[in-house]
Amino acid sequence: MLWLVSRGLHSIFSAALVKLWILLSVWASAAGWLLSALRQLNSIGYLLALALFGILMFVSRRGLDLDLTACIQVLRKGQRRFRHGLPAGFALLAVLVLIGGCLYAPTNHTALTYRIPRVLNWLAEGHWHWIYTDDYRLNNRACGIEWLSAPLLLFSRSDRALFLLNFIPFILMPGQIYSLFIRLGVRRRVAWQWMWLIPTGYSFVLQAGSGGNDMFPVTYALAALDFALRAWDSRRLSDISYSALAAALLVGAKASNLPLLLPWAVAFAAASWRTARAPRQAFGAFKLILVGTPIILLTALVSFLPTAILNIVYIGDWSGLKLEHTGMSMKNPVVGVWGNFFLFLLNNLVPPFFPWAGWWNRSALTVLPQGLVGQLENNFEQGWHQLWELPTEDWAGLGFGVSMLLLLSSIAAVCSGAKATGEKSGSRRLRWFVIICSWLALLAYSAKSGMVTGARLISPYYPMLLPLALMLPGQKCVVRLGWWKLAASGVMVLAMVVLVVTPPRPLWPAKTILSKLLQSRPNNPLLSRALKTYTVYSTRSDPLAEVRERLPQGLKEIGFMADPDDIDISLWRPYGQKIVRHIRVLESGEKIRERHLEWVVVGGAKLKLEGDDISTWRLRTGAELVATITATLKVTEGPQPWYIVRMK
Repeated sequence: MLWLVSRGLHSIFSAALVKLWILLSVWASAAGWLLSALRQLNSIGYLLALALFGILMFVSRRGLDLDLTACIQVLRKGQRRFRHGLPAGFALLAVLVLIGGCLYAPTNHTALTYRIPRVLNWLAEGHWHWIYTDDYRLNNRACGIEWLSAPLLLFSRSDRALFLLNFIPFILMPGQIYSLFIRLGVRRRVAWQWMWLIPTGYSFVLQAGSGGNDMFPVTYALAALDFALRAWDSRRLSDISYSALAAALLVGAKASNLPLLLPWAVAFAAASWRTARAPRQAFGAFKLILVGTPIILLTALVSFLPTAILNIVYIGDWSGLKLEHTGMSMKNPVVGVWGNFFLFLLNNLVPPFFPWAGWWNRSALTVLPQGLVGQLENNFEQGWHQLWELPTEDWAGLGFGVSMLLLLSSIAAVCSGAKATGEKSGSRRLRWFVIICSWLALLAYSAKSGMVTGARLISPYYPMLLPLALMLPGQKCVVRLGWWKLAASGVMVLAMVVLVVTPPRPLWPAKTILSKLLQSRPNNPLLSRALKTYTVYSTRSDPLAEVRERLPQGLKEIGFMADPDDIDISLWRPYGQKIVRHIRVLESGEKIRERHLEWVVVGGAKLKLEGDDISTWRLRTGAELVATITATLKVTEGPQPWYIVRMK
């Protein structure tokens, strides 16, 4: 499978696979919402939905425009393409990602704190519902990856296969990038080189084997634009339909992707107008209704629209920002623009191995100009200046390797003095509109968001932004130079090293080696922190296993009172046999008993944050303390007490 997107063969094959992935994604989202409406979010409902999907695929197979016969021909010719350096490097990266995803359970923090638990809540009740909790993220966030993961969690009773939802889009990225870049005016030789390099961006390569949700919408972003630009040339209704569905899936995955609808809307409107005016197109009213109505309904169903409507119903705010904490929504748009661009540069240009992260985190607020610090402190989330020793999927963006190579390539292209050749296509104006609107989309995001992990959140934006630099005339000369080829190989190797040493899925005996090094150098703070980090990540997928083991067997419902960032996934295991009910810190003992919650797990850090302790909380609720266990869920937080109590 790793050589299916090789040079010269990717266009037919990649388009067919992307279409299949879009259709499968549409089915998952549509099935999730419709089965929820029918209160049949269960195995029988999903099996019937899958059977209906198969029937529709068979009946409309010609209209779906899936050229699978050509794909078989491509398979016979494609293997030799991966004998070249960059394709071979990507293939090795994909193998490493696959090994890591198979060896380790998901440890992505957002997946464990609310994305997987919200799906388990819905499956337990048989439908989507507004969950009783202080963690608003269980309710107001987009549901794209949740609906994709729901059938996997339901039938496998495990989260081990969830990484495939990111791995498949990662495999599709090179072919999609090449197809889009050449349509945006990037020269074929340049596009072919960069189609292998861009996926080595740390946010892509690290999340490709994880349960995160920042990387997987990249496929939708690329497909939405690519199919719209394909429709400009082909004037086919099928390309327009796939473009619309991909755009809907893009915003259905994350609300932060909404600005990306701007460049898509420009390309989609131009392609639709040109297609409608084509002499050979005989669009009758019946055909438009027959094809257009289902597409419009599906795009609405799989987009952010259902979540927006539910947010209005429950909190009166379509975006859900009403519930978010301070800093999520930008106060000053001007500060948001330059502040976010500063953070993008800071996070993407920091070396992948940065042992001075501790010094920077302690000193940044005093070293940086105070005017800059004051504005960022007032408008962004706390911790905007934080950096880490190693890239992890929780914060990494495009990363040092690709960013530095892009910067050096652009400087060399400008200095080469190469002149632009005549435009061969009549779509030059459309290309420039799309590229400019992509940067305007980033400006819109920056003016609105105060989140500190913006470099990670804009992962779907990167492939839309890079053509502005890669379409420079000198780039075709730069990619032929020896130093550039050596640097490109270095970027690939650096991505492999980052993937091997990443704490969530290390492909080396990290704890064993670090323990021995720490024995010989017991006072080394860097080694001590490294060992602690790898140790915490090794248990993050099941951090409260000891707490679960101390609870009575056969419990169907467990109460959980903790900070929203505390992970309750351990109490859900084994999946499908119990449900975790959240409890608010000021909830009375009578109300807890009315909810039939006899056993409750209480986080000591949450009590401390509220100025409370377990003794006063027990007196207030009439609970009996059964056990106290110490566990570490976050490196920065350290060991914290966890209490198992029984409501008398």
